[in-house]
Amino acid sequence: MVSLWSLWSFLLSFSFVFLSQFSTFIIDAQAQYDNYAPLSSSWYNGEETFGEPSIRDPQITAVRPILLRNTGVDYDGPAYACGFYCNVVCNNYLFAVFIVILNGGVFENINDGFPQVVWSANRNNPVKNGATVQLTSEGDLVLKDADQTVAWSTNTSGKSVIGLNLTDSGNLVLLGANNAPVWQSFDHPMDSLVLGQKLSIGQKLVPSVSETNWTAQGLLSLSMTRTGLFAQMDTDPPQVYFVVPANLPYTSDDSNYIKFVNGTLALFTNSTLNGSIFINIPPASLFMRLEYDGHLRAYEFDGHQRQWIVADDLLQKHGDCGYPTVCGQYGICSSNGQCTCPDSDGDTNYFKQINNRHRNLWCYREVPLCCDNSQFQSFLELGDLSYVTYSADPESTPDLANVNMVYCKEACAKNCSCKAAFFLKDRDSPTDSGSCYLLTEVFSLMNLKLPVKSIFYLKVQNISNVVPKSPGSSRTPSFNNRGRTNRLASILGSSLGSVVALIIVIGVIKVLCRKREAVDEAEENHLDRIPGVPMKFTYDSLKVITKDFSKKLGEGGFGSVFEGTLQDGSKVAVKPLDGLGHIKKSFSAEVETIGSIHHVNLVMLVGFCTENSRRLLVYEYMPNGSLDKWIFCRSSEYVLNWQQRRKIVYDVAKGLNYLHEGCRRKILHLDIKPQNILLDTNFDAKVADFGLSKLIDRDKSQVVTTMRGTPGYLAPEWLSAAITEKVDVYSFGVVVLEIVSARKVFDNSQDSESMYLVGAFRRKVEEGRLSDMVDIHSEDMRVNEVEAVNMLRIAGWCLQGDYRKRPSMSVVMKVLDGLMDVPDDLEYDFSFPPLLKSRAKVLQEEAHFAPSTLLMPSVLSGPR
Repeated sequence: MVSLWSLWSFLLSFSFVFLSQFSTFIIDAQAQYDNYAPLSSSWYNGEETFGEPSIRDPQITAVRPILLRNTGVDYDGPAYACGFYCNVVCNNYLFAVFIVILNGGVFENINDGFPQVVWSANRNNPVKNGATVQLTSEGDLVLKDADQTVAWSTNTSGKSVIGLNLTDSGNLVLLGANNAPVWQSFDHPMDSLVLGQKLSIGQKLVPSVSETNWTAQGLLSLSMTRTGLFAQMDTDPPQVYFVVPANLPYTSDDSNYIKFVNGTLALFTNSTLNGSIFINIPPASLFMRLEYDGHLRAYEFDGHQRQWIVADDLLQKHGDCGYPTVCGQYGICSSNGQCTCPDSDGDTNYFKQINNRHRNLWCYREVPLCCDNSQFQSFLELGDLSYVTYSADPESTPDLANVNMVYCKEACAKNCSCKAAFFLKDRDSPTDSGSCYLLTEVFSLMNLKLPVKSIFYLKVQNISNVVPKSPGSSRTPSFNNRGRTNRLASILGSSLGSVVALIIVIGVIKVLCRKREAVDEAEENHLDRIPGVPMKFTYDSLKVITKDFSKKLGEGGFGSVFEGTLQDGSKVAVKPLDGLGHIKKSFSAEVETIGSIHHVNLVMLVGFCTENSRRLLVYEYMPNGSLDKWIFCRSSEYVLNWQQRRKIVYDVAKGLNYLHEGCRRKILHLDIKPQNILLDTNFDAKVADFGLSKLIDRDKSQVVTTMRGTPGYLAPEWLSAAITEKVDVYSFGVVVLEIVSARKVFDNSQDSESMYLVGAFRRKVEEGRLSDMVDIHSEDMRVNEVEAVNMLRIAGWCLQGDYRKRPSMSVVMKVLDGLMDVPDDLEYDFSFPPLLKSRAKVLQEEAHFAPSTLLMPSVLSGPR
């Protein structure tokens, strides 16, 4: 009996396992015809599973559904599906919910506007062919890229999930006990609301940055707050272009919200319709979307014409001109729909037209604004204009009330962040007083005559050549031979002077020696007062957390870097500074620079140690080390795909933009190179090593300083000693070349013409073979060659010999976001830098540093 029972148990167990696996196989093969999936289901994004993409239009948009509603053979019309979606060139896929059209239960290829994506999980992190989606046995829905890195997850493991469901209303739901939602896509809106979906307080609709770049977010948003519904540009402070006021009671839950119901976007309080209609919408609309241009459009399907009927102008009273990006930054929108740039002031053109085919990219500053002395700035005065913030809400609170226009303009002139002042005269004021709006960002203006006097003061930067004053030459007195007496007196006088000078020098040395300890103590007290530095370590405590400096992470410019573990278990990188002389200056520069600032793309300084003559810095731990390891090493272990490289470029640009424009004092890094760019677990890039940094007051545009940095990355203007933040832009351009080409700035294994990377770049441009610069060892880079070449053009803009022609880092970010184009009139006559010729040997040693040494995490190199 025991034997028979054991056999029966084995057969039952085998049958259960077999059926489970068979069920999973059925889900894999047939999921596109169902709307529900149990645990342990998985789907593969590839032709091996689905064959040719289920839907494809002439623009090469393709979808691969895995869940589908309304699968009846008689169904005809729109249906919700969930699966993989790609657009234009199908290299990047979203895991998304989208609307398809069925004809008798079969997918129908429609040329105009199908499919329509209404939600996506990984908009900012697209995946490739070969990606997978899995509903794990623990109840977590996980999207993994082809290389098995996690691109997105619901993080619902252990929350009693029983299955995945796509509802009739297009809501992707992880179901729990009693079919209650554990997680649902409706709680995480992107840029769209479908019929029946709500927008709660604190939630936003955020569109893509442009019509073609659907994997990045823009500044626009539509959000619900206790005070109303707001469409705005998320600047600092926000600029509202549409508002519906409300005065909602405070609740700790989401019982106050707006909801897309038939024909309206209606307000619900305490989960009950209160009768307030925020926006009227065509009653047959299936969904609404906040578009990249700021328009909120509603979409209705016409079954006869087999196309979408689109309702526009749901947010505006002034037509197209009421949208902040209609004419781009600084563009003026006229009632006839034309865009113009602000008028010139005399013979000076402060703005130029970028591209008349794209209205939202209309105007561009010839000379970027910088915080300089007032004599280098002026204002263009533009009358009979309105601005989106005032037009959206004439009762909006101004920055300054009851002031005259002169005071308004002066307030902007004194404010470094102010780019324009908008003055409105009070209607009932007997004087010239009125309201003043100070704008930190300037978007489209409206050529609209207001019932009251209005003046728009647009701050502009005058073109000026500021040349540092050369020190005056001194005359050397000559002796006039008047006889032996005079010569003897001169000799005695000189000897006596030398003796006195020697005594003074000896005395000064003694005084300095006696005061050395006092100076060290003063430095310690000064560093203690720097805000933002959370810890001051003793040397003994650092010996403990590093286990007597036993685990070496790598070599830096001033010595080795060691791994440490704090009491809470978090890891840090400890960097002792070895040497004398300039060590203290570099140490103080590093602590003062990053001790008081915090940004996601800057390495965080955890603390420091100043004890006797010891100087140590403690940083956050960066597991993936420095960038040079990942772009120069020819090893399968260290490979970056195109999306990772692009994101690293973007992260570095954000970090530098913060240093240049986001801090109270402008910070010049002065040593941007791959060794000073560190990568965390997710390959997010952070700028490190501020030992050479220079802090500049906001009212200064240039600084005179000694040459510093690394050969090969130094801008040409270092030879003139007067530098700006554009030296960082130049170094950034070199780093971009290295990232895209996977070549070092100096490589003596190449021929003489290609040894210097910038020189090779210039030659390829002249030959019209820029694609040759793309990393030839990476198949993924070749697949994305078009985008990579455009990135090289951005690098070329940053490498312009005249620093005034280089873009600011904020402009670089706009180009990366697809909001601007690289100018066509770039100069590629990069000269071979004298700095490189004179220090070729040093540079060659620098070039060997990265590949010859296995760079472990958190390699923080210092100045050479």
